[in-house]
Amino acid sequence: MFLRRYERRKNGKTHTYWALVESIRTARGSRNRIVAHLGELRKSERSGWAQLARRLNKEERPQPSLFDPPVYDHPIDDEEPILVKLKGLRLERLRDFGDVWLVLGLWRLLGLDTLLSRLIPEGREEVPWAVVAAILTIARFCEPASELHIEHTWYRRTALEDLVGVSVEQVHTDRLYTGLDQLLPHKEAIEKHLNERLGDLFDLKYDLLLYDVTSTYFEGECLGNPMAQRGYSRDSRPDCPQVCIGLVVTTDGIPLGYEVFDGNTNDSKTVETIVEAMEKKYGHANRVWVMDRGMVSEKNLAFLRQRGGSYIVGTPNAMLRQFEQQLVAKDWQEVQPGVEVKLVAGPGGDETFLLARSADRREKEKAMHDRFLERMEAKLTKLQAAAKSGRLRDGDVAHQRLGRLKERYWRAASAFEVKIEVLPNPDGKARLSIRWRRNPRWGEWNALSEGCYLLRTNLNGLDPATLWKRYIQLTEAEWAFRITKDELEIRPVWHQKAERVKAHILVCFLAYVLWKALAQWMRCAGLGDAPRTLVAELAKIKSGDVVLQAQRRGGIEQTLRIRCVTTPDEAQRVLLNRLGLKIPQRLRYLEDVNQTVEKSFQM
Repeated sequence: MFLRRYERRKNGKTHTYWALVESIRTARGSRNRIVAHLGELRKSERSGWAQLARRLNKEERPQPSLFDPPVYDHPIDDEEPILVKLKGLRLERLRDFGDVWLVLGLWRLLGLDTLLSRLIPEGREEVPWAVVAAILTIARFCEPASELHIEHTWYRRTALEDLVGVSVEQVHTDRLYTGLDQLLPHKEAIEKHLNERLGDLFDLKYDLLLYDVTSTYFEGECLGNPMAQRGYSRDSRPDCPQVCIGLVVTTDGIPLGYEVFDGNTNDSKTVETIVEAMEKKYGHANRVWVMDRGMVSEKNLAFLRQRGGSYIVGTPNAMLRQFEQQLVAKDWQEVQPGVEVKLVAGPGGDETFLLARSADRREKEKAMHDRFLERMEAKLTKLQAAAKSGRLRDGDVAHQRLGRLKERYWRAASAFEVKIEVLPNPDGKARLSIRWRRNPRWGEWNALSEGCYLLRTNLNGLDPATLWKRYIQLTEAEWAFRITKDELEIRPVWHQKAERVKAHILVCFLAYVLWKALAQWMRCAGLGDAPRTLVAELAKIKSGDVVLQAQRRGGIEQTLRIRCVTTPDEAQRVLLNRLGLKIPQRLRYLEDVNQTVEKSFQM
């Protein structure tokens, strides 16, 4: 579910409000349905912060907090009258405030500021490395780009200088790169801390773990990075070297940990490493691992059984043929509209197989098969015509073309029986005969198996609906990869050194944790679980310097500069009220600057 802003004109006035919307699938395609209209928070409702505070035993918010108005070191003296020249009033130094303020608040809410300050004690550096890590992560969350972009563009445009106390001149690529190097050695400690903190905040369950693998590619040859290898690319960039990333998440999509593998590593080769890493961090437990068919091998399943682990995994499509009789039988159980399942006992009795079939998936696979059949048949007809006309005479060339066709239209490769023969010819010139026909057995099997898939588990005593729903939660891991690639832009990787690449992935991991923490917080506040709309709306809240020409008692003329935050509009106040947040009005105390010796506030 996500937020959508609506505007309506009534009695000559424009009224703005928010609605919570969800996407639903209908016979006519995807449609949006309004779940609820959001207004001001009523007394009977709890804000998102109140919900979290209850789980934290009413603990106070992290200090120093960004969620409350600032407490000034010096009291504001309002007794002395000041004459202000309105003609000289101006606004300077406009900066993005709302989004960085929110994300820095999330950083402190998760305790990452205190954790990194303890892990990386301050030394002789000008800027603490814990603060540099915060800048890197906030930049990745708000506007993912290179470290050079942070230095030259992004940091100068935001109010983060006021929030963290680091000047623009102190944020440069050398410091940011070194910050990556300082952060990487503490990966395991960070993962363990986040596991505990997120568990306290959102009451997470860790008995069911979802595991999946993706890849991210490099720009450049990466000759100095042995991990950068060519392999199966999920980004459709087989021409680029890549690394593989294995990610473990909970059923809510909250990440528990990840590992980076060489780019040519097969998915099934990563399972033992991930399981051992999770057991090292969180101890042995009878957890249930959910993985797709790319991870499945008899060796991996035996490894999990030996360690007392349970699993629900996908299986290769070829394994469906062993259950052809069960597919024909009519003892299916509907678990949701359009999805049916049934349990089948395994051959040894130690495992159970779950057959599932989906009407939507059947239509999709049938459309793909029909398209491949149509294109394959058209190409075979052209190949046959070329042989008949004499333009194609070489049998080897004909077999090469047929091989390329089968590779290109692989879904329909076994649907045709093709025979290529060299015919005798009295004039000595070779002639080819190409004949083909449909394989009837292929069509029968496809009609039966389209939309079907097979799951495998060593869990006993669970009903088929529960097993299916647990496996379907694997989509949370797939969404995690989609968010890191599309929203946080983990790809492409421009770093060339292996350690820098790992540090870049760690920063993306931290940004994703903040993303999911905000999504959970929004869910507690009844705002859905899609943060992008919220972040984009709060990014409209700016900070700036209001500069006034004033005159005090005695005719002393001064220039007054107040660093303020713009007042949220009505729609923004609704969101902040739902979350339980209050935007500060001023970032700095009223500064009195003599007109002859004006103080500089350049960032």
